[in-house]
Amino acid sequence: MKVHKKINNELEQLKSESRSKAPERIVNSFIPAHDDKGPRFLLEGQGDKEFIRMNSNDYLGLSLHPDLANAGDVAAKELGANAGGVRFISGTTKYHVALEKKLAEFHKKEAAKIFSCAYMANLGIALAMMNKETFVISDQLNHNSIARAIRIAGVKRENKGFYKHNDMEELRKVLDNMPEGINRVIVIFDGIFSMRGDYAPMKEIIALAKEYDDMFEDGVITIVDDSHGTVAYGRTGRGTPEVTDSMDVDIIVSTLGKGIGAEGGYVASSKEIIEMVRQKGDTYIYTNPVTPAGAAAGIASLEIIDSEEGIALIEKARLNALRFRKGIEALGYDTIPGIHPIVPVVLRDTDKVNKTVKHLYDKGILATGIIYPVVPKGDETIRMQLSASHTDRDIDYVLSVFKEAKEMF
Repeated sequence: MKVHKKINNELEQLKSESRSKAPERIVNSFIPAHDDKGPRFLLEGQGDKEFIRMNSNDYLGLSLHPDLANAGDVAAKELGANAGGVRFISGTTKYHVALEKKLAEFHKKEAAKIFSCAYMANLGIALAMMNKETFVISDQLNHNSIARAIRIAGVKRENKGFYKHNDMEELRKVLDNMPEGINRVIVIFDGIFSMRGDYAPMKEIIALAKEYDDMFEDGVITIVDDSHGTVAYGRTGRGTPEVTDSMDVDIIVSTLGKGIGAEGGYVASSKEIIEMVRQKGDTYIYTNPVTPAGAAAGIASLEIIDSEEGIALIEKARLNALRFRKGIEALGYDTIPGIHPIVPVVLRDTDKVNKTVKHLYDKGILATGIIYPVVPKGDETIRMQLSASHTDRDIDYVLSVFKEAKEMF
């Protein structure tokens, strides 16, 4: 096709700007944890070489839990490999309804709706809640899905406001300078900022929203996307709302595909808002839901999370992150302060990031480099993601390889 020439030129430009993504590594199988070793993964083309996965969102290791696989197997055999249609036609099963009820209870909200993924959930809540009279305020470091959702919802440029990352004085300034004719304000932010591992000051954000609430016909509504926070931290795994004592946030968007270890995304809020999502959230209405097996796995995971086993896994993830953070700082690496299992190793140089990631890979460690334009120049980072499935031996080995890299580069 004629267009291929132009596409190839664009692809070459991405490569020349160091913006091209490397080919995906294909995971063929895994070796379960045994003795003092956590799970190991086997990759396509790498024979029997074992890899420690340090770039997974599976913060509690639940995706490999036999209870989730067994629950999914039962549901698939009972209701088939997929839902067979969108929810309002024929695609709602008892597993979807039960999962939504459990998610609402988990977050102490009245209701919840599941989506095919959290990206679709952010688009769905934006389509349901934003209109021409809505002013939307975002943290400057919000996830791409939030920025995309605001655009797709048709919010006018003059009805968008931004504040510097976690800067509450800037948020107040935006609230103080609303244009005329605004009847609804939405403040939307990530709970955990996935490239940094730090979290939003939710208590202060919600306090400001309440302070300005009476100034607008529909009030000031707070939305947190806690996809990286849910289950990953907080004493009981309720994520950033629990860590910041902010369970009264109006709307929670999150995922089943990270810490929960299953599939899909969801929104949890009041009954009225969730019904509006059901009526107007196009990415809910016109897409198939997760499979019955995926929904059943989500239910099984939430049951584990709320058990003694789950509390122990959350604590293990916390201790593993602390062990790695202390170790990497002792080696003289820069990082960003935090308590989340995301621990960024900030190298501030693209070449060093690439060489260090390759050295880790050569030593059997999967890690992800984050470079410009994903982060600003000078903030180039290797994002390390700790899990409850890692052992002390795993972490100490990874630290020893970082020590080698520091001496080499």
